[in-house]
Amino acid sequence: MSTRAQIVTPAKTRRRTQLGMHRVSQITKIIAVLILLAGALTMLVPFVWMFDTSIKNSGEIFLYPPRWIPSEIRLKNYSEALTVLPFGQWFFNTTYITVVASLGQVLSASLVGYAFARLRAPGRDLLFLAVISTMLLPEQVTMVPVFLIFRNLGWIDTWNPLIVPAWLGGGAFFIFLCRQFFMTIPLELDDAAKIDGCGTLRIFWQIILPLSKPVLAAVTVFSVVGRWNEFLYPVIYLDTQSKYVVSIGLRLFRDLDTTSWNWLMAASVVTMLPCLVIFFFAQKLFVQGIATTGIKG
Repeated sequence: MSTRAQIVTPAKTRRRTQLGMHRVSQITKIIAVLILLAGALTMLVPFVWMFDTSIKNSGEIFLYPPRWIPSEIRLKNYSEALTVLPFGQWFFNTTYITVVASLGQVLSASLVGYAFARLRAPGRDLLFLAVISTMLLPEQVTMVPVFLIFRNLGWIDTWNPLIVPAWLGGGAFFIFLCRQFFMTIPLELDDAAKIDGCGTLRIFWQIILPLSKPVLAAVTVFSVVGRWNEFLYPVIYLDTQSKYVVSIGLRLFRDLDTTSWNWLMAASVVTMLPCLVIFFFAQKLFVQGIATTGIKG
């Protein structure tokens, strides 16, 4: 009898231990979900306030305590906000600059990253280190010299300073992302392609790029969001109102006689939508691209 008890007791003890660990794991997951949910709700409050303000009368915006559900939903705030200033022209300007500059950034960064990842040349790693080290230099340090260069080129009050540099390498951060991802692709693919007679550019275009959708999506999202929301450089280089972008247009609401917060928030909601749509459709590849860029160094 004692022998049987000695055999059964350890099994029961193990089951109880497993059940206890399972319960602790479930409780931990529930706590983690609650913390993440609280953080997500906290982050969403400004966006909810922005949308709520965009459909309110101006007299209800700063009521205390806040009135989250307006007494009258004013959807015409959107039409008024987009017509009181030439937002249609500014949306076209921003879209054109964003598309052309982002395309150049993706192509040039992927090409430079491919060279650093796959080609062999003396001093390649030192040159890559020099490129990465430029990320340590604040852009405020180079702002005045770069402005003088563009002024001497006659590019002030044009879109060239906002587009052309994107085609000249794409930026150190994007080069780093592309290079790290390309290094995860087996070199045997390049060797097999060379045996079939493919050149360097053909390997890049027909083999490397089709396998690099995650990192290209990540670079595209970063580039589009950055270009769409960029404010500093358009303010520096653009003087004519017809060449403005939406980020400057939003600031002009503060320059009216009185700040119409409902118009400003309505225009902000419309301005934010393209970035949300792009991230929504590219989020899976975006996360995959970011997650895999640090696998191989």
